[in-house]
Amino acid sequence: MFSHNNGATHFFRLLFIIYLQVHVMHVLALKDFDRKWIGGVVDKALEIKKHPERYDNAMRCKTLLMLFEKSSTRTRLSFETGMTKLGGHAIFMETKTSQIGLGGIEDEAKVMSRYADVIMARVLKHATVAAIANASRVPVINGLSEKYHPCQALADVMTIKERLGKLEGVRVVYLGIGNNVSNSLSVACAKMGAEFTLCVPEKDPDSIDLKQQSMLESSGHYREEPDIAKAVKGADILYTDTWVNMEFFNDPAFATEKARRERVLKPYQLNKKVMEMAGPQALSMHDMPAHVGYEIDDFALRGPRSLAFDQAENRMWAQMSLLVTLLSQ
Repeated sequence: MFSHNNGATHFFRLLFIIYLQVHVMHVLALKDFDRKWIGGVVDKALEIKKHPERYDNAMRCKTLLMLFEKSSTRTRLSFETGMTKLGGHAIFMETKTSQIGLGGIEDEAKVMSRYADVIMARVLKHATVAAIANASRVPVINGLSEKYHPCQALADVMTIKERLGKLEGVRVVYLGIGNNVSNSLSVACAKMGAEFTLCVPEKDPDSIDLKQQSMLESSGHYREEPDIAKAVKGADILYTDTWVNMEFFNDPAFATEKARRERVLKPYQLNKKVMEMAGPQALSMHDMPAHVGYEIDDFALRGPRSLAFDQAENRMWAQMSLLVTLLSQ
């Protein structure tokens, strides 16, 4: 009888472990989530920002492992500070100062997920964070890849709702080059009922997701308009991002391509003139770091109609909401 009970207990433990592995929720791209889920994270973020004291111990005795393959300012600070405010602990780890590059990423992810309650990975290739999620038994958050930036988009739509009081019907125009940021922002806006316009002369080829593009085009909340005057007229939000990925901005090997992009994209700069074309209601956004004189001018970044610094702060509140949401589920 004793051995039979032990065997039954072991069997049910195995079933529970399998259940957890099958049902663990990862946030790799917002296209995987519906309006209710995205809206829930946004509303909880606004609630946490308004009443942070209610969440002092939400992550007590929980550990966030932050893995960085790509450098960061806002992602590291916002996640680490947010986890601390929730009563938890965050570990910062860079791939270049660890043994991750020596072994298979799946094996390392299995190990990491035995130390942490949640993993955030900021990577160069989306396949890397997908592999981590596939091997992990705890939730994995995409802190940025070449295809998506879901954490930024959650903070962005939170910022828009905080300022305008709504997302439904808000007109958002993205200027510059189509990339990972516009990919995630467009999905978040479309799913929340905002009207998103992509105003770009080209898209970064590494960021293209044809399946997502098809979904956006059938949503009724997405359009592409390369004519700046037509795109921005009457817009509520004008958004831009760097034209060149951070790791390439000062890379001599990328200098020729950087110069080419500057020539092609300069007419799409988010500046005072473009904001005046949009109208007095238009607000500017940038996920930062910004290169003033390239994708944005001083007025659009630092002027009275800029939301850029609210966005930066809201990365923390949105990610706190995301952490609470994931670990409560």
